[in-house]
Amino acid sequence: MSDGFVIVLNSYYTLIAATVVLLVGRVLVQRVRVLNNFNIPEPVVGGLIAALLVLALHQFNGFSIKIEKGLQDGFMLMFFASIGLSADFSRLKAGGLPLVLFTTIVAGFIVVQNVVGISLASLLGLEPLTGLITGSITLVGGHGTAAGWGQIFETDFGIEGAVALGMACATFGLVCGGLIGGPVARRLMKKVQLPSEGTNTGPRVAFEQPQQMRFITADSAIETLALFAVCLASASYLSSFMAEHFSESNFVIPTFVWALGSGVVVRNVLCSLFKVNVFDRCVDVFGNVSLSLFLAMALLSLELWVIKDLAIPLVIILGVQAVVMVLFAIFVVFRVMGKDYDAAVLAGGFCGFGMGATPTAVANMQAVTDRYGPSHKAFLIVPMVGAFFVDILNATILSAITSLPFWN
Repeated sequence: MSDGFVIVLNSYYTLIAATVVLLVGRVLVQRVRVLNNFNIPEPVVGGLIAALLVLALHQFNGFSIKIEKGLQDGFMLMFFASIGLSADFSRLKAGGLPLVLFTTIVAGFIVVQNVVGISLASLLGLEPLTGLITGSITLVGGHGTAAGWGQIFETDFGIEGAVALGMACATFGLVCGGLIGGPVARRLMKKVQLPSEGTNTGPRVAFEQPQQMRFITADSAIETLALFAVCLASASYLSSFMAEHFSESNFVIPTFVWALGSGVVVRNVLCSLFKVNVFDRCVDVFGNVSLSLFLAMALLSLELWVIKDLAIPLVIILGVQAVVMVLFAIFVVFRVMGKDYDAAVLAGGFCGFGMGATPTAVANMQAVTDRYGPSHKAFLIVPMVGAFFVDILNATILSAITSLPFWN
């Protein structure tokens, strides 16, 4: 198979192939109800179809695809920069103590998830660091973080097929997070007083109702691209600086973490010191496009054949992670957050991004609040933590774990 038929795509054909993957994924998500109900992302659907097709061809004649990695990495950095550029510290005051509590809970769960992953991987005879891929890298982090860390695990730690393994785990988590969030919240509803008509009133927050559409002009697009350029340039410089001056240190900070951090600094310096209004909708559009293209490229180049021997251990580890998620949501999240209606909705949302992604968390909460009543606290806290804090916490904890000397 090593002498099989290999297609090498340059940057133009890589971009064309990625857009085809996205279009196929869109059609399937729109027409297959189960994909729509579980909020499976279009690039994941199209990308997995492409990966399975490549797998079938590889088994037949050794076929494989090599894509332009520089383009893929660039879109990855833009996605993480968009998370940082969306983090306006002035908005965080509205969350108050519940936001701090929920963020602390998330940090604790990231540690628990990685301890479970590493422990089970070791018991099943796998490389212990593989447990991180079946832990918070993919389950809390999602597909974007899975692909980013997967590349590092392949190059720096020699774990073959880490990207493919990460994509498989992240996809499982996305589906599982959508499956268990609603039932967990509905079970907790039996223990709380449901909101009556006229209660839980107040200004609606993001995702509770469609946001007002805002036009994106050529000027705003150029200004936003300039912000991305600053973030990517800063990330490249800081990553090179660390590699040059701290090469003997075991502490690993991936380039995409620098991109996220640069976005945070750029956003809040501009807003606080220069009173510049960052155009959030434009940042979101560029961030979503970058994530979609990056995922499509990452999935398109998956080599699924390198992880086929891990199927049974993978199912065992992820099954245990799902059970741990349910128990943590019921006995920790619900109780610490107040054991009331808002806490029950938060527990359902926690299952969403604890095993999948922020959109899954929002969908879980919407399914509950549409039936039982609004929860403004949950819709303020979960998107804020899921879209921003969780990535910083996850990156920090993972960097600390992978920097421990006994992995080398």
